[in-house]
Amino acid sequence: MSQPPQQPYQQPGWYGAPQQPPPSNKTALWVGLGVLGLVVVVAVVAITGFVAPGFFLSDPKSKGTVASPSSAPPSTSQETATQSPVQIPAERTPLPKRSAPLADPASCAYPADSSGPVPKKATPPASGPAPANGTVAVTLKTTAGDIGLTLDRALAPCTVASFLSLARQGYYDGTLCHRLGTSGLQMLQCGDPQGTGTGGPGYTIPDEVFPELKYGRGILAMAKKQEPDSGGSQFFMVFGEAELPPEYTVFGSISDAGLQVLDKVARGGVDDTKRNGDGTGPPLVPVTFQSVAVG
Repeated sequence: MSQPPQQPYQQPGWYGAPQQPPPSNKTALWVGLGVLGLVVVVAVVAITGFVAPGFFLSDPKSKGTVASPSSAPPSTSQETATQSPVQIPAERTPLPKRSAPLADPASCAYPADSSGPVPKKATPPASGPAPANGTVAVTLKTTAGDIGLTLDRALAPCTVASFLSLARQGYYDGTLCHRLGTSGLQMLQCGDPQGTGTGGPGYTIPDEVFPELKYGRGILAMAKKQEPDSGGSQFFMVFGEAELPPEYTVFGSISDAGLQVLDKVARGGVDDTKRNGDGTGPPLVPVTFQSVAVG
């Protein structure tokens, strides 16, 4: 009986990719030495990386390299210590005076603010006569400490009447001071129920300004938009320098104890993660109004 034909033994690579011929002994020796050298280099690099921190990182000071930004805010006391301390003048700025007194009573009007939606409206004071003489003591009770104010009707009777009305309505309760400036314009701005700098009570206050107005440590003034007669509920307290044109109504002063509270907030610094283009921003020491006491 005949045997079935034997199939030839298939050599390696018959159906696959051609195999490289086995290396000669000399070639194998060089390959072995190369592998050994590579292992040594890797070991040296690994050891150096652990011994010398930063070995694997690009040097930010080297030309052509860029340091990776950090997503975490500064959290160490060492970083805070390297920042320039806030320079606050010690002397108060005298409260400005009008060259001629206003008629007493003054005539005030508070037209509706039609510039946009008003999330938190307040009832405006009644239009008509308002006293233009005398002062009123007010205490801002805040999470950072009490800030005493003295409102001066002779400077801005309509503004004082509006501020007192908002305080008695509880409009400021629970609001936070959203803007701190520590250089150039050294002030804390408050009074926006939204905490963004865009909110107001739903009505506007007339500007009560005069050429002799000066701003500096201890001055209380109204914030406004670029348009005239656009003030509302926002105001700012100056604890240092403030080179501003006489376009912001000054309506009172800040007590010495209140200035100490503002100094503490200023030295806490501005939140760099939310800093505006002018260098101002939310204070790192939060200031929230718990209540506003009149008298």
